[in-house]
Amino acid sequence: MTNYLDFEKPLAEIEGKAEELRAMARQSEGMDIESEAAALDKKAADMLVALYKELTPWRKCQVARHPDRPHCSDYIKALFTEYTPLAGDRNFADDDAVMGGLARFDGKPVMVIGHEKGSDTKGRIKHNFGMARPEGYRKAVRLIEMAGKFGLPVITLIDTAGAYPGKGAEERGQSEAIARSTEACLQAGVPLISIIIGEGGSGGAVAFATGDRVAMLEHSIYSVITPEGCASILWKDSEKMREAAEALRLTAKDLTQLGVVDRVIKEPLGGAHRDKPATVDAVRKALAEMLKELDGKKGKALIASRRKKYLDLGSKGLAA
Repeated sequence: MTNYLDFEKPLAEIEGKAEELRAMARQSEGMDIESEAAALDKKAADMLVALYKELTPWRKCQVARHPDRPHCSDYIKALFTEYTPLAGDRNFADDDAVMGGLARFDGKPVMVIGHEKGSDTKGRIKHNFGMARPEGYRKAVRLIEMAGKFGLPVITLIDTAGAYPGKGAEERGQSEAIARSTEACLQAGVPLISIIIGEGGSGGAVAFATGDRVAMLEHSIYSVITPEGCASILWKDSEKMREAAEALRLTAKDLTQLGVVDRVIKEPLGGAHRDKPATVDAVRKALAEMLKELDGKKGKALIASRRKKYLDLGSKGLAA
């Protein structure tokens, strides 16, 4: 069953009518409705093209948060072989919002780390909706350092609204853990590739996304705060999230112009959730190309170029 977003309601009605006609035909032998259903299919296809031709930033946010969008676990299953999960920060606990471990990509050993939101109610509660606690970031630090020790490229998959803001997380040093994770990314003597597959929210995303190459799926978002949070602070009204989304410049197109993102990975028409195999193939191709670009670079050169990359951010100014 397809989950439709608010702005897709007209599309839902048309596709629903086409399915109703086909259901009636299945129940009544001899009923010929294929021409009518085909006409509705064409109308739905044309509407889908029109809806996704120029998505507003707020609609991009909705697509990035779509419940059926592929998550970190989906990409790990589809892209990597011999995945061996590694758990715990060796200090406090394991954090189910962050998954990571050793794997192979195209036969080569890598370390993969990512935020997992969960795909159903039980999974979302287990994974805390992808919002990591300090132990999640400390686990990431441990895995990045392990990758550096054994010379393994690090691949991070980002999909979080932000780090968990709970009392326990703050008591255990949330901001310090995020800073340490960001530092570990900057100091990694191996190639580090980051892909924003859904939401990239605040420091919770930056802690994983400080890589040599940062890619975004076409309809993903990356911002210092959610549009709702921004609207609540600036206008004292979370309903102004549409204006906030415009002002934050959180789309892949905007962030490429600003130099924050290096590559945009095209999604199937209608978003990643409408054709997951095609999305996975696009990510596979982009990942292989980015790894090839960094292949053979030595640790000191990687660290120096990565440092320069992030020190230069913002040099173009907001007029870019």
